[in-house]
Amino acid sequence: MSHTAAAGIEVSTGSLGHGLALGSGMALAARRDGCGARAVVLMSDGECDEGSIWEAAMFAGHQRLDNLVAIVDFNGIQSLGHVSDVLRLDPFADKWRAFGWSTREIDGHDCAAIREALARVPFEAGRPTCVIAHTTKGKGVSFMENQIVWHYRSPSTDELATALLELEARA
Repeated sequence: MSHTAAAGIEVSTGSLGHGLALGSGMALAARRDGCGARAVVLMSDGECDEGSIWEAAMFAGHQRLDNLVAIVDFNGIQSLGHVSDVLRLDPFADKWRAFGWSTREIDGHDCAAIREALARVPFEAGRPTCVIAHTTKGKGVSFMENQIVWHYRSPSTDELATALLELEARA
C-alpha cells in the first residue's frame, strides 16, 4: 500500500465500472483463502450505466459472495445530466435483487442509518449485499444542491468559504 493511501483502502479505480468487478474478485479470493475479509465497493448511480457493473453483479450473485458489499450513492445526477434522462435505472433495487443480491435502501445522509445497515451485513447468508444510499448532490449548500455542474467542478476559494459557512449554520 502506498504511503499516501488511507488505511483500509486497497484500490481506487479511475475508470467507471471497474470497482465492482475488482471487489468481486477480492471477495472471491478472500473466501477461497479463508481469511474472513470483506470487500466493500463504493460506487455511483451513474456508474451503473456501465455494462461491467451488471456483469460483476451477476458474477457475485452466482458465486454467492456474501462477503461483498456494494454501496451505491444514488443522487440522481451524473456528469452528463440527470440519471433518469441519461439512462433510466428504475427499478434499481429490483435489478440488484434479480442478480441475487440482498438489497436495502437508506437515507445516505443519515449516519445512524448507514451504521445500522453496515452493522447488519451480510443481510442474507449466501448473497452479496447492496446498500442504495439515497443522497442529494451538494446537500446543505444553497448554490450546490442538485446542480449538475458540481458533479465535476471544484469551488473557488470564495465559494468554498460560503459553502462551509452554510454547512456550519446547519450543524
